[in-house]
Amino acid sequence: MLGPVAQCSTNLWGATAPFPPGREDQQRARSIIDWLIALSYRSAMARPKSEAKRSEIMEAAIKIVAEQGLRASTASIAKAAGVSNGALFIYFETKADLLNELYVELKLRMAAATTDGILEDVEPRDQLRHVWYGMLRWAREKPLERLALAQLGVSNELTPATRDIASRPYARVAALLDCCRADGAMRHASPMFVASMVMAMMEATIDGIAADPAAAEGHAAIGFDALWRSIS
Repeated sequence: MLGPVAQCSTNLWGATAPFPPGREDQQRARSIIDWLIALSYRSAMARPKSEAKRSEIMEAAIKIVAEQGLRASTASIAKAAGVSNGALFIYFETKADLLNELYVELKLRMAAATTDGILEDVEPRDQLRHVWYGMLRWAREKPLERLALAQLGVSNELTPATRDIASRPYARVAALLDCCRADGAMRHASPMFVASMVMAMMEATIDGIAADPAAAEGHAAIGFDALWRSIS
């Protein structure tokens, strides 16, 4: 009685073909099968990654992290993106890698929303107003991004390198704040303290607008005036 490999092997079309019972033929059959498996693996690994699919995973991660927080599983993110959990790990080796890349991406988006179009030849106060209203607009138009970023900001998975990279686009804003407070009451305060205070005032304004949308313009103007008086 011949063993299973010696009896037959399923070919690529699902049919069966007899193998001669010789020992060398059995070894040859196993070698062919091993070669096909290795070839299939190499082909899968060599398959180019889809930038569109990566973007879909990132967008799904924003939604799931905003809704479920840092406990969100990669399986739930993959499901929202319409891919298998295994496919997700083709683009991000670990959940930590995904969270780190997502944090940088969201910080870049927020920076672009607040600084794009800012004019260099206007007064610092007007430049800061541009940043202020840009931030409010981003928070209003991208609520899931804001919620996800708030969750990611307190994650222990973020590396120092990630935080450093994510902070670089804000060097321009930091320099602007230094200029605005150079002669004011906050001139001796640490940059970290000033940035934290600005964000706290921003969050208070956003909450005020969310609670009373009809008075959004008034809340935005009052918030900026309070900010300017506190630092200038």
